[in-house]
Amino acid sequence: MGFFSKQFIDVIEWQEEPGQLAWRVPMEDNEIQNGAQLTVREGQGAAFLDEGKLADMYPAGLHTLNTENMPILTNLKNWDKAFKSPFKSDVIFFSFREQTGLKWGTAQPITVRDPEFGALRIRAFGTYSVRINDVTKFFGNLMGTTSEMWISDLESQLRSTISTCLAATLGSGQIPFLDLAANQVLLSETLEKAVDSALEQWGLDTTKLFVESLSLPDNVQEILDKKSSMNVLGDLDKYAKFQAAEAMETAAEQSGGMAGIGAGAAAGMAIGQTMASSIAPQAPAAPAAPTQPAEDPMVTLEKLHKLMTAGVISEEEFAAKKTELLSRIG
Repeated sequence: MGFFSKQFIDVIEWQEEPGQLAWRVPMEDNEIQNGAQLTVREGQGAAFLDEGKLADMYPAGLHTLNTENMPILTNLKNWDKAFKSPFKSDVIFFSFREQTGLKWGTAQPITVRDPEFGALRIRAFGTYSVRINDVTKFFGNLMGTTSEMWISDLESQLRSTISTCLAATLGSGQIPFLDLAANQVLLSETLEKAVDSALEQWGLDTTKLFVESLSLPDNVQEILDKKSSMNVLGDLDKYAKFQAAEAMETAAEQSGGMAGIGAGAAAGMAIGQTMASSIAPQAPAAPAAPTQPAEDPMVTLEKLHKLMTAGVISEEEFAAKKTELLSRIG
């Protein structure tokens, strides 16, 4: 029954599943009846292989397989004469649909030379979409003799390609990291062109690629945050308060309790004031006040006597001051 049933296989079609890129039609003895109906849906293409080589390609539509619409394969096998016996061939369906929502990311940080911060280790993550645009390259370089191909079979290789292109894009070190993070649209477009060129060898096309985030290792990010905080050095008083607040927070987390907070606050204020005094421009020294010539003790004594007579100072105060002035003269 197997021999007879295969002679009546006259409808060939493919209902692809999400993520499926290519599917080889399983035919017993690879025999396809002359006059069979081939249904190719929108977003698909069907290829006929002769002895492992691509021969005829069919776009979307309904096709009757005979010598009239198989010019390449017919010419190869001299099938330009009328025949009714089955011929052997492989049929492979390819999906030209866009495979969307694929994730990519750097497995390890990429070290780049930043013009502002020096050597930086950058992580990046995003999404991308691909599709088949050259069946010959895709079949020859990726599929080969396999029965089917899924996008999951290629994701690891595609992510590695994107990471390599990202390293090459960032490796020039011409654009500072902060500018890259602020303009991810431009970075996405530049990276998409680089990845698209790399995937051409496999017959794939990058339809969309997005850089969703750029980040630094946690310890580097902490240093960058600290540097941003130092911008308050424009106001030294604010910086001193900032240092005191940090010291209080650190002391509160330790076992010293309130005593630790007080000591931390004092230390923070002292550090801030020391830095403020070292950074602030030194004001020019004020000119020394001219030295006044010493007054004659006898003149002073006379003035004091008048004050005592007027009742401004007492006799005791006058006597004490008189004794002091006379001791100077002696």
